[in-house]
Amino acid sequence: MRVRVLIRPKEGILDPQGQAVERALPALGYANVSQVHIGKTIRLVVEADDAAHARSEVDEMCKRLLANPVIEAYSIVIEALDPSQ
Repeated sequence: MRVRVLIRPKEGILDPQGQAVERALPALGYANVSQVHIGKTIRLVVEADDAAHARSEVDEMCKRLLANPVIEAYSIVIEALDPSQ
């Protein structure tokens, strides 16, 4: 299974990188943008019998290593692995 993990700061957690981008955008002509948050995407290929097993393993990976559960929220997107790739 091809898996994407989307990680972002939890609500109420300061996001200095997002704030810096939000302050810089008006200078580039984008005054209509607000609430900018910067996160990260992790892409994995997980060998698993089914999507539920892959999701369970990746959820455990997130809790143990990939995300900081105190300050970050994450979501897991499972995609079927295309055998031609």
